[in-house]
Amino acid sequence: MNWAFFVVRVVIIAGVLSLFFFSQRFWHRAIWRSTANFRSQWLRVAARLLWLTMIFLVVSAFVDGVRMDHHHLIPRGTFVSVLVGLWFFSAVFGFVAVKLVRGVDLLWTRIRRNRQAQPATATIQPGRSLASAASVEQLRDPGRRYFFRAATAAAGAAPFLGAMYGYAAERLKYQVRREEIPIPNLNPALDGLSIVQLSDIHLSGYMPRAQVRRAVEMANELGAHLAVVTGDFITGASDPLQDCIDEIRQLRAPLGTWGCNGNHEIYASVEDLAQSLFAQAGMKLLRGENAQLTFNGAPFNLIGVDYQRERTNAGQKKQTLTDVEQLVHRDMPNILLSHNPNSFPRAAELGIELSLAGHTHGGQIQVEILDHRLSPARFITDYIAGLYQRPLFAPSLDTPRFSSVDGYSEAPRVSRFPAMVNPTGMASIYVNRGLGTVGAPVRIGVPPEITLIVLRRA
Repeated sequence: MNWAFFVVRVVIIAGVLSLFFFSQRFWHRAIWRSTANFRSQWLRVAARLLWLTMIFLVVSAFVDGVRMDHHHLIPRGTFVSVLVGLWFFSAVFGFVAVKLVRGVDLLWTRIRRNRQAQPATATIQPGRSLASAASVEQLRDPGRRYFFRAATAAAGAAPFLGAMYGYAAERLKYQVRREEIPIPNLNPALDGLSIVQLSDIHLSGYMPRAQVRRAVEMANELGAHLAVVTGDFITGASDPLQDCIDEIRQLRAPLGTWGCNGNHEIYASVEDLAQSLFAQAGMKLLRGENAQLTFNGAPFNLIGVDYQRERTNAGQKKQTLTDVEQLVHRDMPNILLSHNPNSFPRAAELGIELSLAGHTHGGQIQVEILDHRLSPARFITDYIAGLYQRPLFAPSLDTPRFSSVDGYSEAPRVSRFPAMVNPTGMASIYVNRGLGTVGAPVRIGVPPEITLIVLRRA
């Protein structure tokens, strides 16, 4: 067992649990103190009972999320489950924001005291204590006190307002993104081949079936030649996978609808069931398989894999796409459906020209600070959303990842394919931002996405 990996996991889990506990305790104490000022005893009791009910629901929702089984303490798809999800998100981030402001206030106060310590001791008059002098000094700066009070209130309120906006405004604001991707040595007959991609549907209490139908209808309006769905059809084992597949089967494309499993199919233990339901619906879920398709008389190779784990259960780093090499064709372009975008370096190393992935949701929340976009997804991948490229056949281990915007050049490695010893061209991956959400039903700066990909000659 990799003990370092085990310790890191324990620390992360302990940190998450601690953050959950301390954030709820913080708001509990704040609300309890606030209700103590109510003049009406009946109103005070009612408010506190309402709050205790909220705490019970939050804890129940947390337990539901950990268990990931068919039995839920809070029914999915109800207003209560949505309210609890919004509260959990807002309470945690509000707690962190308030503590940050208070930390800045404390640091500012200490710096001022250190600077004023020497002059203050020199001017203290006989009969006055140092404490009284400090109190006088604080009274001379009421602006600081009011500023940090206002900043604390704003910091605590901002996540709640942001959660309401992210739920009501951006969560279901579907966007169609069109991306033309250059493919090395593309047969002229395949130039213009269009692929519509859906990903991370997460049909659940936060994603009603009617909204999946709306996304499918929007996808059909694009008139793509090929339709693909790159995993995470549901969130947990109790979510209706059959309903999700029934909506996906309405996708219309001359070359059919194809898909791959995501990590939530693993969590829910429905990988085989998803494959079976796809087949019953006349679609194909690729699981370590490939299919040769033809467009305008020219062939291309479509490959699909289950979610690619990057570590073993013991925490050991392992290679992705271990059984894919024999599925790659050198006499036609290869397109890989892999839910985890971190398989891209290995795919490029194998000579796969285009990978389509999801998994990240674009982080669900994205803010821009000093011309830098900050996203939670950066903790798990460098491929957050959109198009990325790297040289075909470039080594996949211990090499930097990069975006096509940055530009990158690297000496190609010698390949097992003699005709491609000195390849010229870039492998590409497109990371779809997904439709659904996980955790909180919130999207801020990362609207859900339907992608239309068009292949072009490089």
